[in-house]
Amino acid sequence: MNLTLFDLDGTLIPVDSDHAFGSFMVDVGWVDGAVWGARNDEFFAQYNAGTLDLPAYVEFATSAWRSRPLAEALAMRERFMAEVMKPALRPEAVALVEQHRAAGDLIALVTATNEFVTAPIATAFGIEHLIAVQLARDAQGRYTGAIHGVPSFRDGKIARVEGWLQGLGAQWRDFGRVTFYSDSTNDLPLLERVSHPVATNPSPSLALIAAERGWPQLQLFA
Repeated sequence: MNLTLFDLDGTLIPVDSDHAFGSFMVDVGWVDGAVWGARNDEFFAQYNAGTLDLPAYVEFATSAWRSRPLAEALAMRERFMAEVMKPALRPEAVALVEQHRAAGDLIALVTATNEFVTAPIATAFGIEHLIAVQLARDAQGRYTGAIHGVPSFRDGKIARVEGWLQGLGAQWRDFGRVTFYSDSTNDLPLLERVSHPVATNPSPSLALIAAERGWPQLQLFA
């Protein structure tokens, strides 16, 4: 069996789901557009520059919805999926996932975006295994704004994938081919760890690295 791993934002979808969810929170009036929206844009710029403080960002991003009743937050997430994410599910990306599924690959979505935002997106792609940033909860089950465990970000993606594989009773060496699709240099650790890295819709910096190393480049979106 082969193992195929997909990054999400900028790779399988042409938007950043975390930033888009924050923008949606502004659009529906759950947060202040001028102040909160500007801070959301600042964090997104930091991510693209490779300087993101992930715990600070998760605390900020979840502040838009975690103080509300969970049922209300979940209902708004459904609206986000219908209005923002479903149009972002491009047929080219769906076909790529289906190609690997038809080949019998074990498939996982490995993303630095939190599980609250990404769980329904993984479901929309038909991907059973989601490795996302896990959110801590208090004794009453309320989200606290903190990260639970190792975040699936940069080197943490390797640790989380290895932990997931161990839970399945598997290891890297059990697979004849391990492929990882990503658009970002934030994912260099995992791209370097797998046997078949694919720079997908790559940022200029990742495209340069891929060209230097002879990695294949895939442009799913125009």
